[in-house]
Amino acid sequence: MPIVTVQVTREGTTPDRNSVTAEEKAAIIKGVSQVLLDVLNKPLESTYVVIEEVDLDNWGWGGLPTVQYRKQRAAAAKS
Repeated sequence: MPIVTVQVTREGTTPDRNSVTAEEKAAIIKGVSQVLLDVLNKPLESTYVVIEEVDLDNWGWGGLPTVQYRKQRAAAAKS
């Protein structure tokens, strides 16, 4: 029985949203389950998918919190 944990950032795909929709989560669960069926022959009914939403303030990369990193990248792209 596979258990897959998917972490997504708690922000929307457009500026007016701040979370992943139920429809998007359902699509993630379906897609991940299908990959395990296709690659490992694991039946859909035995695959568990857990989605964890991570607040924007709780992750980063490039040594910076995400918001700062994105601002830095945007400024570099303008110059």
